[in-house]
Amino acid sequence: MILFCGDPHGRFEHILEAIEQTQAVAVVLLGDLEAPAPLSELMAPFGEITWLIHGNHDTDCETSFSHLWDDELAARNLDGRVVTLPNGVRIAGLGGVFREAVWHPDPGSKLKGQPAFRSAHEHAARTPRQDRCRGMQHRKHWSSIYPTVVDRLVDLQADVLVTHEAPGYHPYGFPILDTLAQSMGVRLVVHGHQHDRLDSSASWEGQGFKSHGVGLRGISGLNNAGEMVVVRPGELDERRVGRS
Repeated sequence: MILFCGDPHGRFEHILEAIEQTQAVAVVLLGDLEAPAPLSELMAPFGEITWLIHGNHDTDCETSFSHLWDDELAARNLDGRVVTLPNGVRIAGLGGVFREAVWHPDPGSKLKGQPAFRSAHEHAARTPRQDRCRGMQHRKHWSSIYPTVVDRLVDLQADVLVTHEAPGYHPYGFPILDTLAQSMGVRLVVHGHQHDRLDSSASWEGQGFKSHGVGLRGISGLNNAGEMVVVRPGELDERRVGRS
């Protein structure tokens, strides 16, 4: 089973328990880790099967930032790439969120869907030196989505796409992620961020892929039959079941 873990927001004990109980071959953290210690320490002894994407709250403070980007598990970030898991499943990732200051692909935004910066390097070049983080853009924007990352993924193929933002089925989702998933030929999109697990099955045929949200500190698993099952409900699942 592959485990997909909704926003931990600083808590990891339930993830370690689920790995042991399910004997998972891989675990994917869906962002907003807010790791209170170096991530490799929190995920020990399962670092070799851990993969992740970052969320918007992973750049809120220097501690959360450092415990992710300065840790050895930063090399397991799926953002902008595809990896093949031991069971043969190809999984791709898109971390972070859309922000008006960078790119908000919504015609209703101030930018009318056009990016202010196409890449992190372009953004860094126009960021005052005193505001840069690790010589790049401001720390906050390490968790912003840039068009170049999406463009890189468009040319790749995968079975599963994990994102922090939700695709278009969600009331706060982005149709551009549907387009990305379709271009990549994925059969499944799994996301966090919204802290809920809505039933999107009515949209699957039109989307061309299945979509699943994983709630706050919830865990869902992809079993050998290719089915998504709830391993641990999210903390807000019951009260948000009718969210629209």
